[in-house]
Amino acid sequence: MKITRPHDAPAPIVEAVSLRKTYGAGRARLQALRDVSLSVQRGEMVAIVGPSGCGKTTLLNVLSGLDEPDAGEVRVEGALLHEMTDRGRTAYRARHLGFIFQSYNLMPVLSAQENVELPLLVAGVRGREARRRARDALAAVDLTRWAHHRPAELSGGQQQRVAVARAVANRPALIFADEPTGNLDSRAAQEIMDMLSALNQENGQTFVVVTHAPEVSARAGRVVTMHDGAIASDAPQGPATVYLPSAR
Repeated sequence: MKITRPHDAPAPIVEAVSLRKTYGAGRARLQALRDVSLSVQRGEMVAIVGPSGCGKTTLLNVLSGLDEPDAGEVRVEGALLHEMTDRGRTAYRARHLGFIFQSYNLMPVLSAQENVELPLLVAGVRGREARRRARDALAAVDLTRWAHHRPAELSGGQQQRVAVARAVANRPALIFADEPTGNLDSRAAQEIMDMLSALNQENGQTFVVVTHAPEVSARAGRVVTMHDGAIASDAPQGPATVYLPSAR
């Protein structure tokens, strides 16, 4: 099925139609996505929730081009991801998308600043400009004094701040987050969500966030609930109050 819409309708930043994804074979087959259709408008913060194994991380991976669907179509900023080569998708993600993961995914041998610089360099940003953007991004998450520390020298909350800085350093319009507070205590989790909410509301950046935490989904403007590989509900909710992190 192809994506169609009225000529005067604004194009979503992410749009998916009839996504299917199956893992395994025979009796071990698991339908992770069952004809899932979803669109996300620019500037939204959308939380994808549901029980473990319901398909929410698979959906995020397919929407972001980290995985390919067996059937269906995904457009991100008008680009058809499944028509790109693997190399093309990798380059597109590096230049246009931001990612935040539960496990931080930082390079242990690199400093915080070098971890933020690395994807900029991969995206083709020149060294001096990459360093400037990395410093600015770390300053935005209140980590300037920790810029030359390696991940092992940082707390979990600080490591996730580095991951946020890395995700936003290339100024993407769209950021995907998979359980961004899953490894954090309640205080650090609130600080991370404060930062994401501020980026969303002040910069207009779009977020698609997979989470099992009610306190995280409560910060989103819209909650998509999944069950057995399908969307069970898709509902807007009122904006949450943003508490900006205090400088330390």
